[in-house]
Amino acid sequence: MKITPVRILLVLVIVLVVIQFIPVDKSNPPMEEEIVALPEVTAILKRACYDCHSNETIWPEYSLVAPVSWLLVWDVREGRKELNFSTWNRYSPKKRHKIIKEIREEVEEGEMPPWFYLSLHPEARLSDNDRALLRAWAASVPSVSEEENDH
Repeated sequence: MKITPVRILLVLVIVLVVIQFIPVDKSNPPMEEEIVALPEVTAILKRACYDCHSNETIWPEYSLVAPVSWLLVWDVREGRKELNFSTWNRYSPKKRHKIIKEIREEVEEGEMPPWFYLSLHPEARLSDNDRALLRAWAASVPSVSEEENDH
């Protein structure tokens, strides 16, 4: 049996059809307690961060197609593991402060949102004003030692 481009294409099509039946978990668990911030900051976080870093992921149409769905589910799972705004109550004050500091650093360095996400979600792009608001918010959050001194 000779391997021809037509046979290779046929096998690829069959594989692509079969993998569509492999289930992926695209669930959004319930919101527990989200971060408290100024409405302007919350709006930026929801627009630019929540798809990967909360339980409020909006799964786009292309998330229905494997193997793209596998990549998206993996990305969201990793994002939620790193930071989940929907479970803010689970973080200690020290961890919350560290996260906010990391948010500031990532925003300043242009690391978040990642370029590949922005290519499909241009509305998540952070303007200079967005970055300034996030930096000011992060700088205004008291450190754990300051919070302890207040008590």
